[in-house]
This record gives sequence, structure tokens and C-alpha cells, in this order.
Amino acid sequence: QVQLVESGGGLVQPGGSLRLSCAASGSIFSIPAMAWYRQAPGKQRELVATVFSGGSTRYADSVKGRFTIARDNAKNTVSLQLNSLKPEDTAVYYCHAKISSRRFSSSSDYWGQGTQVTVSS
Repeated sequence: QVQLVESGGGLVQPGGSLRLSCAASGSIFSIPAMAWYRQAPGKQRELVATVFSGGSTRYADSVKGRFTIARDNAKNTVSLQLNSLKPEDTAVYYCHAKISSRRFSSSSDYWGQGTQVTVSS
């Protein structure tokens, strides 16, 4: 079995910063992609940022220049640095990973439990 465990999050004032971390553990052969999603109350879950095994990244337009995603392939971890936070960034943030547990097997989707980020004065 594979497990994603998140840490970080909390309450921060507008303009502040937070760092989210996520660690994957269990039966892991490869992780083609790791990502962060978020879901605000009454809204659909949206993709925030993705980092691929080779290091390339993708960001939602709403967070470009403010958020930075990074991964440590040796530790199977991914982080999201959130800077210049705005009230509209308030949401539950979820870690996601595509993980292959064995060589030549297809990857499956795994999710973390979610961590609350609240931006408010």
C-alpha cells in the first residue's frame, strides 16, 4: 500500500507565506508526477501545481510567480511554498501523486488527507 502524508498549512495574514510538505511511503517503484490541488468551500477541486520526475513544473495561472513546487526524488517528497498569499488562496490543499508500485506496472492515483490553508487578517 502507498500512503501520502501532508504537513504544514494553517492561518496566515494576507501577504504572508506558508510551506506545505507531503511524503509518500509504502510500495513505491517510481513516481512519474506529484502535484498539489486545492478545494475552496463550494468550489470544485482545482490543480495548483505539478512537478514531474524530470523536474519540469506546471502552475495554475492564479498562482504563477507566487507558489513554488519542488520534489525530492530520493525521499519521495513534494513541497509547495506559498508566498504573497491572498484571501482567495484559502482552501483545503491536497497532495496527489501518480505512483507505480512495480516495474512495468501502470501508475495509480494517490491522495493525501488534505491540509487547511486560511488567509485572513
